[in-house]
Amino acid sequence: MLIHEELTSKILRCFYTVYNKLGYGFLEKVYENALLIELQNNGLKAVQQASIKVYYNEKQVGSYYADLLVEDICILELKAGEGGIIMEHELQLLNYLKATDYEIGLLLFFGKTPSFKRKVFSNENKKIR
Repeated sequence: MLIHEELTSKILRCFYTVYNKLGYGFLEKVYENALLIELQNNGLKAVQQASIKVYYNEKQVGSYYADLLVEDICILELKAGEGGIIMEHELQLLNYLKATDYEIGLLLFFGKTPSFKRKVFSNENKKIR
């Protein structure tokens, strides 16, 4: 069983609903706005451009803004364009998970063909904050 499988499955259904309605070719912000609506319409607590604290050696060293944060559990990183998911996108999301309290993230790609990657990063340090 996957960590937070029920939540991530629901998020992915929302992702594909948005893609099927809007199709390919919009800017990331359009998909972000539409996905926020779809997540909320499906009873999920979602926050757009949520500020997330970044830690180094258990000390806060900064913050960044997640495209969407769902149920205060899952970071969503959205990408749109040509070519599909690339390694840099995956590493970006993985770094967010390594440096924050969050253990799960979804990389959602709105391209000619929709795709996603599920990333998990868990360690004992996440439990002390």
